[in-house]
Amino acid sequence: MPDTHYTYLSRVNSPDDLKKLTTDQLQPFCDELRHFIIEQLAENPGHLASSLGTVELTAALHYVFNTPDDKLIWDVGHQAYAHKIITGRRDRFSTNRKLNGLSGFPRMSESPYDAFGGGHSSVSISAALGIATASKLRGERRETVAIIGDGALTGGLAFEGLNNAGAANTDLLVILNDNHMSIDPNVGAIKEYLLSISTSKHYNKAKNKIWEWLSIAPRFRRLLQKTGNALKQGFLQQSNLFESLNFRYFGPVDGHDVKLLTKVLRDLREIPGPKLLHVLTVKGKGYRPAENNQSIWHAPGKFNPETGERLLGNQQLPPRYQDIFGETILELARQDNRIVGVTPAMPTGCSLNIMMEQMPERCFDVGIAEGHAVTFSAGLAATGLIPFCNIYSSFMQRAYDNVIHDVALQNLGVVFCLDRAGLVGEDGATHHGLFDIACFRAIPNLILSSPLNEAELRNLMYTAKESGKPFLIRYPRGHGEGVPLSTSFEQLPIGKGTILREGKDVAVLTFGPVGNIAARAIARAETEGVSVFQADLRYAKPLDEELLHTVGQRFNRVITIEDGVIHGGVGSAVNEFFNAHGYTCHIEMLGIEDQFVEHGTIAQLRSLCGYDEEGIYNKITQKS
Repeated sequence: MPDTHYTYLSRVNSPDDLKKLTTDQLQPFCDELRHFIIEQLAENPGHLASSLGTVELTAALHYVFNTPDDKLIWDVGHQAYAHKIITGRRDRFSTNRKLNGLSGFPRMSESPYDAFGGGHSSVSISAALGIATASKLRGERRETVAIIGDGALTGGLAFEGLNNAGAANTDLLVILNDNHMSIDPNVGAIKEYLLSISTSKHYNKAKNKIWEWLSIAPRFRRLLQKTGNALKQGFLQQSNLFESLNFRYFGPVDGHDVKLLTKVLRDLREIPGPKLLHVLTVKGKGYRPAENNQSIWHAPGKFNPETGERLLGNQQLPPRYQDIFGETILELARQDNRIVGVTPAMPTGCSLNIMMEQMPERCFDVGIAEGHAVTFSAGLAATGLIPFCNIYSSFMQRAYDNVIHDVALQNLGVVFCLDRAGLVGEDGATHHGLFDIACFRAIPNLILSSPLNEAELRNLMYTAKESGKPFLIRYPRGHGEGVPLSTSFEQLPIGKGTILREGKDVAVLTFGPVGNIAARAIARAETEGVSVFQADLRYAKPLDEELLHTVGQRFNRVITIEDGVIHGGVGSAVNEFFNAHGYTCHIEMLGIEDQFVEHGTIAQLRSLCGYDEEGIYNKITQKS
């Protein structure tokens, strides 16, 4: 449907325009907004189901609050597409997640309506409390609202924020967007607790009736409010977690009744102190395929909006690295009953669901809690089990202390599988896995590795299992190289790389699958008479010292290539080794410079960063 065919959406280019609609026009506006999101994401893939679920909530927030003076802080940002469209970015929304286009997440540099950047889970309450506290210190009168999903509430930082906000008694509204989902269905006691309070008709009816009855005696109602949970539990036979943290709890309310939401939000504006509104929504609301399969339609890729058919293409591609992990851990687990799988809320994203379906008792989804996932794995390893803890590289940054203190210091045999290492594409700066090599290379006892291809991933997993040591394997998003897979496993010597090509003019040292791109560039360079030596290091720690001595003695020019930051990365490690041993060869490092890389396709970003095939070829032949 062209933009000009939208009766209401075409008239709304800002929250001020939205406020010109009557409350009766809000639902038709939301219907058009939902249709626009579906239409746009069918052609330009992004996070669909999450944003469909918050259309009415977003409209109500901008209708009631005076944004951008009032601050909306979106947790993660998967749910913020409607927010972007309402706040003047509809005409540019077709550039969402594209190179030099809109970010898929809130970005402070993109719009004054984006009060705080998103991307990683569970940060909204802490950030909102900081913003609200600053407003109070400056004597400014503004509302601050944090919108957090029930999945993000499993993150420890969310509880730290709730605890601090309740104690500080700061004016703050937390909206709990409860749809029982993150990417996969939520797990844990918090999920069960939210389910109980959202479905307890006795509790909610009794609570509301008592509050209404006491309106005729406001002094007694204030006394009851101050007395707190003890009386509430006596009246209702049920306490409330949020009220025990000094939050006024309201709800649950229907998150798709936009008129009701506007009324409730107006009422809450007048109530001081910390408040929590529990909103029930449906992920994928208004689009049947997304409602029926919420995990798949979290980010479905291109699809036919009329039929719901996903357009996956017919080309035969090699298996994805994540699926190689999923199949391999199941195979290893069948051979060794000590093996268990752990993931923080990403069983489908990392393909641990393959093992979960066969061995559910030996797989653990701990919720969005990366630090806990690591220390939980350490506890498992302390008893002699072999946990494979799978966390996206970008999210692993949140568990750095746990890796150092709970795993490496105690030399426990946890196997960390870091999916999405390196550039990941359209999710951009918050999701690129660029820092893990530099971060984890500094940690004693920890082995740091990366496979050249999917066959090596299998063998590294087997090697890690056999090592009994803290062992990290990083591998990228996407498909492998299509190499044949053996039905048996090979133990790869720790700290040993492999020579891929002999040459005499220049040495190229690669780490991980980027070595395959380098190999193609090297083949081109050799047609021009440049003789290139290539070795895959395989281990960033410990380094293959024998191999590096050979390179240092034979070559004056060495190029290192890695899919990560240069500062502190593999190239730095090689440089340190050469300096320590007195080698004077000239080292050129390809990878990510000292910068955050924005969003675009992986091919586009590799080109911009200079280590796609063309960039490597130019470096080898000294054409750049």
